[in-house]
Amino acid sequence: MAGALSSTIHGNLIARAVSSSNPKHPLFSHRPMVVAMSTDQSYWSSVNADLDTHLKQAIPIRQPLAVFEPMRHLILSAPQTSAPALCIAACELVGGHRNQAMAAASALRLVHASASTHENLPLTDRPRPTPRTRPTLYGPNIELLIADGIIPFGFELLARDDDPAENNSNRVLRAIIEISRAMGSQGVIEGQYNESQYEESEGEEIFHVGWLQNVCRKKEGTLHACAGACGAILGGGREGEIEKLRRYGLYVGMVQGILSKVDERKEWSVKEVNKLRDLALKELKDFNQAKVKTISILVETRFCNL
Repeated sequence: MAGALSSTIHGNLIARAVSSSNPKHPLFSHRPMVVAMSTDQSYWSSVNADLDTHLKQAIPIRQPLAVFEPMRHLILSAPQTSAPALCIAACELVGGHRNQAMAAASALRLVHASASTHENLPLTDRPRPTPRTRPTLYGPNIELLIADGIIPFGFELLARDDDPAENNSNRVLRAIIEISRAMGSQGVIEGQYNESQYEESEGEEIFHVGWLQNVCRKKEGTLHACAGACGAILGGGREGEIEKLRRYGLYVGMVQGILSKVDERKEWSVKEVNKLRDLALKELKDFNQAKVKTISILVETRFCNL
């Protein structure tokens, strides 16, 4: 795998923007994660640089401008997730080449951008309207329509990667199915719905712990599980490797989801994150350990939205 991660990456300064906790429900607080990367070119920064380059080439500003200008803006300005980079890393972990997973990683970035745009719409029918997390150049009607259009465009990018010369049609089809299921009504959308119900819920904190576990499993967990599986599929991994990287991605996503929503001083969150980290690392024990050192950084750092 290109660019083995040096041990110095573990010393990177990790920080996150802290928002005020919900006084009604002290367990939960929205906190976007921010990572201050080393100035040295790391494996993860090179993956994301390649992904950004690929996306900018795939989404040129062209006619009709009323569609492609807001689409490009919403995709490139969306909150970052480590799922696309995990997809590429999983591909390389099983012996594949980065280019084999680039289209799938781009599709994951696009469907995540669409989901984030829907979450960020200024809906007024909620008990407490969701505050906007980023500035916008377009009205909610445009954002809603463009966000819906981003999803099929993501699948188009992935379908274009079907190359008869490389005999990868079955792998591409499997990746399309994986992403469709992950983003559907029993995946990320279910997680978003359950999260939206938080403001209306009542009860003891133990209820909110169970609620939070389910939200993180369905939302961040499902997205990262899909990323791990897609990368392994496109890289030519064996079925056992695909399932191991699917489970690894699930645990990675849940860790990141919990750390973005819960006060890290809570005893429950510390125990849960440590348990998930251990489970994640067990899924990697049968892979090439030199490569594992790189991909395991996703659960070795406190806040790892790389």
